[in-house]
Amino acid sequence: MRKKTRQTVIGVIGDAQIQSEKHLEVAEDLGAKLSKAGYVVASGGLSGIMEAVFRGAQNSGSKLTTKTVGILPGHDAEAANDYADVVIPTGLDIARNSVVVHSDAVIIIGGSAGTLSEIAMAWSLYRLIIGFRVEGWSGKLADKTVDDRDRYPEIENDRVYGVDEADEALALLKELLPKYQKVHRGIHWKR
Repeated sequence: MRKKTRQTVIGVIGDAQIQSEKHLEVAEDLGAKLSKAGYVVASGGLSGIMEAVFRGAQNSGSKLTTKTVGILPGHDAEAANDYADVVIPTGLDIARNSVVVHSDAVIIIGGSAGTLSEIAMAWSLYRLIIGFRVEGWSGKLADKTVDDRDRYPEIENDRVYGVDEADEALALLKELLPKYQKVHRGIHWKR
């Protein structure tokens, strides 16, 4: 029997509409460095941050067979940006955000209301969350907690880890991802 291998998937979330050139540059650089480090990049698969991070991954020179996975809100696979290796049309509209954040870790670049919903879900799912200190929700939540729950009592200062550069994000992934392995088991109702 062939041994199964699994690549680590990093979800990258942010605006479909680029807020600034800084956001675009950060996303492309991050995508390239994630791919070179052997991570598969997942996102909503559309434009803006999603396209920029995929473009960076595809232009990285990485030898990965699958570099990018686009998890689309609609049914039309043709809506995906040109840099998606795997396209998953969900038909779930904004509910597809919950699929994106089921990645092994989540990195935020900017973001508006849709991104905020993804951050809240990733937090509730015990994911490692890294946020770039740029305009948008990533900058507002960098170095802060999303709520008061004690997700990981053994991790001092569990929070959205703020970064300024892609290299910092990769260093945090290497250091912290092994510690963020709790699996959300759903709501357990008491009778």
